[in-house]
Amino acid sequence: MNYLLRLSFLIVLVFHVDHLYGQSATDAIKFAAGITPSEMKEHLTVLASDAYEGRETGQPGQKKAAQYLVDYYKSLGIQPCVNGSYLQSFPLKKESFVGSYVTIGPIRKDFIKDFYFWGPDWQMLNFSDLVFAGYGIEDKMYTDYAHIDVKGKVVMCLLGEPIDKNGKSIITGNNVASDWTNDYRSKRDLAVSKGALAVVFVNPDFDQYLKRVKYWLETPAMKLDNPKRPKDDDTRPTVFISVDLANDILKSGKKKLDIRKIQKSINRSGKSKGFELKVKPVSFHVELQLELLSAENVLCFIEGSDPELRDEVVVISAHYDHIGIQQGEINNGADDDGSGTVSAMEIAEAFVEAKLAGLGPKRSILILHVSGEEKGLLGSEWYSDFPVFPLEYTVCDLNIDMIGRMDKEHSDGNYVYIIGSDKLSTELHKISESNNANFTKLVLDYTYNDPKDPNRFYYRSDHYNFAKHNIPVIFYFSGVHEDYHKPGDDTEKIMFDKMAVIVRLVFHTAWEVANRSEKLKVDVVSPFEERE
Repeated sequence: MNYLLRLSFLIVLVFHVDHLYGQSATDAIKFAAGITPSEMKEHLTVLASDAYEGRETGQPGQKKAAQYLVDYYKSLGIQPCVNGSYLQSFPLKKESFVGSYVTIGPIRKDFIKDFYFWGPDWQMLNFSDLVFAGYGIEDKMYTDYAHIDVKGKVVMCLLGEPIDKNGKSIITGNNVASDWTNDYRSKRDLAVSKGALAVVFVNPDFDQYLKRVKYWLETPAMKLDNPKRPKDDDTRPTVFISVDLANDILKSGKKKLDIRKIQKSINRSGKSKGFELKVKPVSFHVELQLELLSAENVLCFIEGSDPELRDEVVVISAHYDHIGIQQGEINNGADDDGSGTVSAMEIAEAFVEAKLAGLGPKRSILILHVSGEEKGLLGSEWYSDFPVFPLEYTVCDLNIDMIGRMDKEHSDGNYVYIIGSDKLSTELHKISESNNANFTKLVLDYTYNDPKDPNRFYYRSDHYNFAKHNIPVIFYFSGVHEDYHKPGDDTEKIMFDKMAVIVRLVFHTAWEVANRSEKLKVDVVSPFEERE
């Protein structure tokens, strides 16, 4: 297409958009054009370099990345908004349980190899009185609690649920597992409600599951030292053990017991095989190693132009931390979430340019770079519990996490997963779809928006900490790839042209939400679960 033809096409497009959507949309196109692959690549080449050591939360690399963001926003002329700073610091506790072990009489078994647990608030579990409670289920189709009393005792039960000879769940009557399989906490809560002192789960797929979670068990966990986080008054232990360890415990009380045979018997008969048993003294020892740290969120605040609307804030979030150095190799996290970080930087620049041109958004824009995401959404939890701008004036959160690559489900990069857009506000969902139809024409993939999505991505990025406060959200995501949480997640594999289109969709959506006359309505009731 020659220059005159391209110019004519652009004039016609601008006239068409201006006629249909108004001057504000024409302005949005102009400023969205400043979101370029080259500028994102320039920033990401720095942030995802080895010099930042994988941006591990609370470590020098993360703090170096925070300073890079601060310097950039200073260069745009943006003033600090956190008591004279761009940084919101928060305290962390780093915990490791490596070295924990269990003894059954003279036998010793080790943490991770034979059993695991998740962040316990207990350090010792001793017992000799045990109740085996089958699958630990109480349901109209099947129950394990008809003939056993667990009060004051430790309960052992299998993960999963009884399956008949045709491979169907005895509870659901089909090939779909019930909630008893999908969430172990329902079994734990049931046992505790009946007076159990602790719950020991036997995982029949222990080795396969361990392959998926071993990294997280070996890596020190981080927790917020958050005075607003509800304290768990129930500190009764929950432990997950292998079949071999279960047999060691059972056979210490009765030689012929075998967990696999018991499981087969339950499945074959459809009836529970619960029993009480006296075993040799069992002692779980939790070895806690504790370190106190701090991390920072980086805030870039662009004040709105309308005196009546500027108190309302549109948040655009992305986490800038990653998992650091593992086994001597740097995990640079170019996609996770360097891609979201530089996207938010470009969106900030576009809004600043609009403001300098006298066309700034009516509502305020907060670019929120959080840390601690990889450790459990800690930075966004801290912000939502201690907001710099009141949550009642926070209109929505548009969260960007991993949009620089392509997953195996797609052969063309012209897509983005949209998660959460319709969970709280039908208006936000419609705005997202209309802006895509008008400006970016991506394939909007809602696969992971399904409430039954086993990946639970809705609960796994920073938007969740806004959604749980009834603030509408959209999570922009391109899916998991072979370099997820691995050293191969580097800048040279990022698809910057693809990424720029997604970022423009985020910008257009934010632009409309920030400039519309009415605040987004929250008109959908969405139940929220606690994340694991």
